[in-house]
Amino acid sequence: MIKGISIAILAGGIILLILGVNAYNSSSSDISRFFTGSATDKSVWLLVGGAVTTVLGLVGFLRGEKKA
Repeated sequence: MIKGISIAILAGGIILLILGVNAYNSSSSDISRFFTGSATDKSVWLLVGGAVTTVLGLVGFLRGEKKA
């Protein structure tokens, strides 16, 4: 059961990373980078959240359940 949850968390993290990359490369992020020098907050949070979630899912999957 733990591995199933970890796979779901890992998949969610990968989806967040993909959405973050798409948001980072969007026209609104280009305009934001032109005026402020940094990307939009949405793209940054999606990338950070995706990275953290992916790592947590991967650690949970690799650690797995301990058999008694």
